[in-house]
Amino acid sequence: MKKENQFNITSSVQPKSGRLYAVIRYTLPGEKVKWAWRALGISEDARKTETTKAFREAVNSFEIELEEKVAKMNRPDSDILVYEYMCQWLEYQKKSIQYSTQQSYESMIGSRIKRYFEKKNITIGSITPKQINDFYKTIWDDGCVANTVIRYHGVLRNAFQHAFRTEMIESNTFDKVERPRKNKFRGSFYSEEELQTLLRLTKDDPMYIVILLSAMYGLRRSEALGVRWSRIDFDNNRILIDTKIIEKRENKKRIPVPVEEMKTKSSRRTLPLIPVIIEVLKEQKEKQESWKKLFKRSYSREFTDYVCTNQLGELYLPDYVTNHFQVLLEKYALRKIRFHDLRHTCASLLIKGGMQLINVKDYLGHSEIGITANIYAHLDESSKVESADVMQNIFNGKK
Repeated sequence: MKKENQFNITSSVQPKSGRLYAVIRYTLPGEKVKWAWRALGISEDARKTETTKAFREAVNSFEIELEEKVAKMNRPDSDILVYEYMCQWLEYQKKSIQYSTQQSYESMIGSRIKRYFEKKNITIGSITPKQINDFYKTIWDDGCVANTVIRYHGVLRNAFQHAFRTEMIESNTFDKVERPRKNKFRGSFYSEEELQTLLRLTKDDPMYIVILLSAMYGLRRSEALGVRWSRIDFDNNRILIDTKIIEKRENKKRIPVPVEEMKTKSSRRTLPLIPVIIEVLKEQKEKQESWKKLFKRSYSREFTDYVCTNQLGELYLPDYVTNHFQVLLEKYALRKIRFHDLRHTCASLLIKGGMQLINVKDYLGHSEIGITANIYAHLDESSKVESADVMQNIFNGKK
């Protein structure tokens, strides 16, 4: 059997382990000879008429598969469906993005983008601004905030920009769509008294050291979990933040994974050791040594360089930290904030203490002063008072 200008195919019936199969030899345009086995679903002692019917059905079904495959091979690049292209783009991107970013893209593409575009015959070359806005409307209708729509807009626009640069499409339609305005962010944070109460009440909790590191240094959750003994210099009172802990799925199981690739270059930073941190670190070291002796071979030796481990020497999952923090707040009837708000608490107390925004930026590991200013400038009342005083002195003729 032969399909002109598409593919060559020959086939025969072959028995294997008492069952019959269609063995198909085929050649696609520009490719080498390949073989395929298709089960006929009958035993090798089946009647001839039954065998012939099953054989023809199997070969015909395979031919249809090949026709669809060749059609995809021959179609213009711009005729690729949106969801199919996004999957291809993600595979290409995996070489150059962090694993956490890859997970985020996979979630976005595999959920909303798939649900909306997979059933629609919308290609990357035919998509219109109206269709894009219709997609965004489904996100708004689910009660999501503008920042969620912005995230999808950013990912889709970047993907289509790649298609434009590689000449798959003539223009990037997402450039014709107005980007939603970002929500003005105001982080929640504890007052000085609230933070002192939190640290006092949780002092005996295994998660205390994670909470303390995040509150004192404004560390992100992943950064606090990534603090390592080899990065702590007790002689010179310094600590290097250069590792983070992320979650990875393996065989449907979530596992913590250390990554020595920070969010930005500025996230890799050296901070001074605070006396209270030195004291708690030494206590944690003693605990880990006692756990090793107590649990012996049950104690994990894989993460001995990490400060924040449980009694078996295992790393905490980032999500566990988030959930356990909420349990502690409820247990002690404390005001509800997110674990990440400990970072905002640190920043707000630094600013309240008179630290300039540029110094807060370096302490928190922000990549740009604009990020710090957008989040915390409204707290920097001292600089405004100083500015007002300068102008008053000018009016009064004082230097």
